[in-house]
Amino acid sequence: MTKFHKEKEGCITVLGTEATRQQSQQYGCIVEDKDTHMIVHYVEKPSTFVSPVINCGVYLCSLDIFYYLSTIFKQKQQEYYNSDEQPVDVSVGAKDCISLEQDVLSPLAGKRMVFVFHSTKWWSQIKTAGSAIYANRHYLDLYKTTHPNWLFKNSFDGPFIIGNVFIHPSASVHKTAHLGPNVSIGKNVVVGAGVRIKESIILGNATIHDHTLVLHSIIGWNSTVGTWARVEGTPCDPNPNKPFAKMENVPLFNNNGHLNPSITVLGCNVQVPPEVIVLNSIVLPHKDLSQSYKNEIIL
Repeated sequence: MTKFHKEKEGCITVLGTEATRQQSQQYGCIVEDKDTHMIVHYVEKPSTFVSPVINCGVYLCSLDIFYYLSTIFKQKQQEYYNSDEQPVDVSVGAKDCISLEQDVLSPLAGKRMVFVFHSTKWWSQIKTAGSAIYANRHYLDLYKTTHPNWLFKNSFDGPFIIGNVFIHPSASVHKTAHLGPNVSIGKNVVVGAGVRIKESIILGNATIHDHTLVLHSIIGWNSTVGTWARVEGTPCDPNPNKPFAKMENVPLFNNNGHLNPSITVLGCNVQVPPEVIVLNSIVLPHKDLSQSYKNEIIL
């Protein structure tokens, strides 16, 4: 991308990727010149389909960007003070705010100043907890190529590993535990005998007691899950049958007011007692559970 930016000698290079026709309307849409990759039109979250090429939110800028930002800032100041209609809430600071997408990219599009660099790698927004599990999977897969020594290998006296698993050197994992695929174990984590963890993130200083099952979940810092407990969520991955499909930013609740099934998240310092099931739930920090929960937010 850096090489591309220098070759084009433009003001801004935007990292772009493809999305499905329907999902593209949830992002900034880019219309480009196919030969030069110059952005000829840019629309932020259009109401109708514009282009499958979307803005990934990564930019490389030349120093000229400061000139344009200064010009835009002065223009907004003049419009603010010359306007006869003053805003009701002056604390909003409309005269001081600059939107990169609406105030910079859109006006500069079509002037040979903004270009798009296409990424063929995976890309995802991290706007939901489910996105973190999805990103964790891809980062672990990336480590297999870039840092294979970071991934834990099966050994005679170690836990049974399936697929890509990261275990912090300070973590203590019993040799009878089964981990993977796509599991990250944080600093000073303790994993007991017979534990099964899959598609999950266990953050620092958490304790997973014997014979516990953790699936599609995030266990927060300093949390404890008791023996024979089950912490499970529902995966919310992109549709594998649709090329270029991205993570759906599904609202927390559906139209009926019920919690949409998603991964389970335990906040920091949560205590889950033995033989309890926590399914598709979000548990806020510093909660001591006393029973099983399903599709709930524990405040």
